[in-house]
Amino acid sequence: MSDVLEFADVTLTRSGSNLLDRVTWTVADGERWVILGPNGAGKTTLLQIAATNMHPTSGRVAVLGEVLGEVDVFELRPRIGLTSTALGERIQPKTWVLDVVRTAAYGVVARWRESYDDVDDARAFELLYRLGISHLAGRTFGTLSEGERKRTQIARAMMSDPELLLLDEPGAGLDLGGRESLVATLGSIAADPASPATVLVTHHVEEIPSGITHALLLRSGQVVAAGPIGETLTADNLSACFGLALVVNHENGRWNARAA
Repeated sequence: MSDVLEFADVTLTRSGSNLLDRVTWTVADGERWVILGPNGAGKTTLLQIAATNMHPTSGRVAVLGEVLGEVDVFELRPRIGLTSTALGERIQPKTWVLDVVRTAAYGVVARWRESYDDVDDARAFELLYRLGISHLAGRTFGTLSEGERKRTQIARAMMSDPELLLLDEPGAGLDLGGRESLVATLGSIAADPASPATVLVTHHVEEIPSGITHALLLRSGQVVAAGPIGETLTADNLSACFGLALVVNHENGRWNARAA
């Protein structure tokens, strides 16, 4: 398998503080990763660098074989699917759901002068159907529930058939039913061999879908542990990551943790 992401001794400094501190990490084609850690651990910063929206202060980052600082990121970004709270806030409430998805083909978040053909429409409807929201195509983004918005963003992230899928806290703000429904959908995506290499950021082990193959644990911008999920998501590693003695369970493909 070839490397989709490669971080080598990466540090990112802002206002004198290291948001990431000498992070070394590799994602290979076909792998599905979860990034876990407390607030302020550097999870979203790491994902923003992977999405080419930020550059490190030092170290080397290669995304899809291209080294940041040596590549036109505007040519690279269409090969990356991204969902995030910041992206969701850029989508105008009056934008039709269908347009939220298909505008990803041009890397924009609202209709302007671009045009779409039947292939674009078919792709958008296929993804909306896969995410269970094809009936919302004619609704506006502002009328959707939080769970429906999350699913719309994931459909959008997959519109350009990306080689790398980055999901920043897709379960944030969802109630129990919405979270479980979304986790099941993410599990089906992770289990599909045709899906791209995937990186999912979350605070909660309960939000890890089945099919995730690897885990990266961050604390204060540093790597606590990284590797195959069964070897990495241990009580000792999670306790060190969150600064709290934890008991970890894995049953029927799902994870949970509680205070010891």
